[in-house]
Amino acid sequence: MHDFLQSFSSNLFADKTVLVTGGSSGIGLEIARGFAHLGARVIAAGSSTQKIQALAAQAATPGLSFKRLDVGDPGAILDFVQTLGTLDILINAAGIARPGDEYLDEVFQNVIDINLTSAMRLSMAALPLLEKSRGSIINIASMLSYMADADVPAYCASKSGVVGLTRALSHRFGPKGIRVNAIAPGYHRTDMTRGLWEDAKAAEKIEQRTALKRWGEASDLVGAALFLSGPAAAYITGVTLPVDGGYVSGS
Repeated sequence: MHDFLQSFSSNLFADKTVLVTGGSSGIGLEIARGFAHLGARVIAAGSSTQKIQALAAQAATPGLSFKRLDVGDPGAILDFVQTLGTLDILINAAGIARPGDEYLDEVFQNVIDINLTSAMRLSMAALPLLEKSRGSIINIASMLSYMADADVPAYCASKSGVVGLTRALSHRFGPKGIRVNAIAPGYHRTDMTRGLWEDAKAAEKIEQRTALKRWGEASDLVGAALFLSGPAAAYITGVTLPVDGGYVSGS
C-alpha cells in the first residue's frame, strides 16, 4: 500500500465498520483499501457484478469485502444497510457522468439520482446506526461543484448539490454526534477520466493548470478521507475539502 499510510496509526480504525459506495473501482476502491489497511471492517459496494466478482477473485485485503448494491434502488439501500449491524463511517462515492448525453431528460435524471439522491438515501438509511456510533459521513463532491463543464450539466448540478447536502446534513445530524464532510477531487487518473489522460495534449493542458504540475491519482484522495473520518477531525463538519492539486485556483 502507499507510503502515506505511515502517517496514520496502523490500528486507527480497528473495530470500526466502514461502508463505501462506488467501492468497486477508482476513488471508492482506493478509499476502501485505505480504511482496511488501518484496521477497519470495510464493505465496498458497487453496482457491477462483474467487477465485484473480479475483485473477489484477487488476493484478499484483510477486512475488505465486496458487495453488490444498486444505489438507485431505495428499497435495496434500506435492506442493505439493515444487514450491517453496526456502522461508523459512510463514504458516498458512487458517481457517474454521461458526457454529451446529459441534456436528455432521462440521462439527466439518472445522473442526479446516482450522484446526489443516493447520498441522501444512504445517509438517511444509515442514520440510526451512525447515531449509535456517533460516526461520520464523507460525500464525494468534485471540482465541478464550483466550475462549469458544458458537456456534463447533470454532473455539475449533482456535484454542486453534494456540497449543499453536506452542509445541510452536518447541521441536521450534528446534534446526534454525527459529522458530515465532503471531498472535492480534481483531475485524477481513473476510468472516468481515461479519455483525457490518455490524450497527451489534453493531459498536458490539465497538468499545467495545476499548482503541482501533475495529475492526481485515486490514492491522493485516501489521506483526506482517513483524516476527515478520524479523531484529528473531531471538530470539523460541514466542510468540503478540495483535493485537486490547485487546479481550481489556477487559471
